[in-house]
Amino acid sequence: MSESRASRPRRFLVCEPRHFAVQYTINPWMNPDRPVDVDLARDQWQELIRAYRAHGHTVDSLEPVPGLPDMVFSANAACVVEGRVFGSLFHAPQRRPESVHYDTWFKAAGYDVYRPEAVSEGEGDLVWTGRYILAGTGFRTTREAHREAQEFLGHPVIGLTLVDPYFYHLDTALFVLDDANVCYYPEAFSPGSREVLRRLFPDAVLATREDALAWGLNSVSDGRHVFIAPQAEALCERLAGHGYVPVPVDLSEFHKAGGGIKCCTQEIR
Repeated sequence: MSESRASRPRRFLVCEPRHFAVQYTINPWMNPDRPVDVDLARDQWQELIRAYRAHGHTVDSLEPVPGLPDMVFSANAACVVEGRVFGSLFHAPQRRPESVHYDTWFKAAGYDVYRPEAVSEGEGDLVWTGRYILAGTGFRTTREAHREAQEFLGHPVIGLTLVDPYFYHLDTALFVLDDANVCYYPEAFSPGSREVLRRLFPDAVLATREDALAWGLNSVSDGRHVFIAPQAEALCERLAGHGYVPVPVDLSEFHKAGGGIKCCTQEIR
């Protein structure tokens, strides 16, 4: 069955966790009293980069900046669709300086960059499906940012309301499998948003709360291979049953900051 799934080469932007730490609390996962092993975090991150390259993907890297411990979570910095970069305006003041460094990288690479006026946290809440953008709100990114994204990117934006503080970004509760399907945890969404997802993706792979708490939904798919937290064993089996090939990569040190594989991965389209 897996032979029917086709992978497509992707280009990713990442940032080394040289200065990674949990120094403040801006989500339920973060506890500054719970130490982070920076060496282990760097080893885990490098394993993710090796996995991407081993499967034919291109990886670009942005130089980390001292004093910005969450800069490793490159997905939050922008949403890039057809060469247009919709930047970020973080909810937490501690993270706002990150945007300048990512904007500078994109501009130097020749991209058109738009800085939103409303709070927007990049691919954390703006998920490109290949046809339109699924946009999360409820904890971070605002509905006004959804409107800005649609105006700048020129693609339909479908708003989804998140209701569980443990899944404060859309990319902790849903990820795109391929151009036709997604995987998500229904109870992370409001009743109306669940109905929208059921209508849009009647054949979606559904996840449990256990899958989501194991960071199984903060995954990256190339259409065939799914780079996923090994802790989400049941979801790995479910995905394999649908013809996808799980590629387990352990980023457990980053879970302490409320991040995982997708958080560390900005896709450049």
